[in-house]
Amino acid sequence: MLTTALLVVHVIGVIIWIGGLTFVTIVFFPMMYKTEGSFEKALLFQRVEHRFAGIVRWIVVIVGVTGFMLLSAKFGNNFLAVREGLGTLIMLGAWILYILVLLSERKLFEKLFSDPERINMNRALKVINALHWVLLTISYAAVATGVWFGHLPAPAAP
Repeated sequence: MLTTALLVVHVIGVIIWIGGLTFVTIVFFPMMYKTEGSFEKALLFQRVEHRFAGIVRWIVVIVGVTGFMLLSAKFGNNFLAVREGLGTLIMLGAWILYILVLLSERKLFEKLFSDPERINMNRALKVINALHWVLLTISYAAVATGVWFGHLPAPAAP
């Protein structure tokens, strides 16, 4: 029963995390390009990204903790040594990448947006949007491999 509860929390966390990333990447960024004025773009971007990042920081921790607990419950300490290990490794890699991005984003944004009137806002947003597309691709790869390897049939007995 605990494992089922952990799985529910884990999946809901992943939905919030990757759903939010999907929204920001495919809905919000195209809207940003149509916003007039660099200063307005910078303010709108910072408000939305700051709000989303605050939520995601907690979600990433919850997903990491529940994911580790689920892996430990199913495979013990050898969760990378089993055949499902590739899926686990990809999910773990995506999680670590997000942690690194979240830890470094404040410094990146301070550097990028310290003087919004002197930067090419469209260029900066395109770079950040490209990063979001990379994160989104890795996220969906992690979900796909997690589902794939998590539902493989049991190996045939010799």
